[in-house]
Amino acid sequence: MTTPILHVDNVRKTYGRGQNRFEALKGVSFDIREGESVAIVGKSGSGKSTLMHVLALLDAPDSGQILLEGTDTAVLRGSKLNNTRNKTFGFVFQQFFLTGNNSVLENVILPLKIAGIRRGERKRRGIAALEQLDLADKAKNKAVNLSGGQKQRAVIARALVNNPRIIFADEPTGNLDSNTGAVVEDILFTLNREHGITLIVVTHDEDLAARCDRRIVIKDGQIIDDSAKQVAA
Repeated sequence: MTTPILHVDNVRKTYGRGQNRFEALKGVSFDIREGESVAIVGKSGSGKSTLMHVLALLDAPDSGQILLEGTDTAVLRGSKLNNTRNKTFGFVFQQFFLTGNNSVLENVILPLKIAGIRRGERKRRGIAALEQLDLADKAKNKAVNLSGGQKQRAVIARALVNNPRIIFADEPTGNLDSNTGAVVEDILFTLNREHGITLIVVTHDEDLAARCDRRIVIKDGQIIDDSAKQVAA
């Protein structure tokens, strides 16, 4: 069997000390295969966002192990950690985190700038990503002038610009109306199906979770259910 793209073994994460000590993750274990779409589901305070942060190497677990394609992520430090995160992952958050007075293109190519890609190549790849999201005509517009749906598509373009292996989407439709949200969902699942990008969605939206291949339910820092979608025969 092929090595999972992410292997999580007995991961624990605690915040605070003494009376304020809070166990956000209490020994979670699972694998994610390349090309899967996985929903991490739970109520506010369940630990789902903490889990996403440690999977995406935005935070380190206190104990346990996270392997990225067989490599222990604990050995990644400094620029090596930043490079791995920048090249392997794309991020789509509920908050858009766009710089309003910069152009859409400037926002989209930020990961390439961080990676030290030359200006001409940055522009070429940025425009290509915007074309995938039907936003190339907005490349020179200021990000502040986009609609909510256009902003989220720009965020997806930014997530795609480095050809990531995994996209992490944290409540990706939370700030959108239902119609616009459905369009954004379709884009994410098309990228998953047609380009083989592993999709990890953190959500409390059961309808969104139901579209994923698999649903991991977390409660009080522990996984209480991990089930694949039943496919009709």
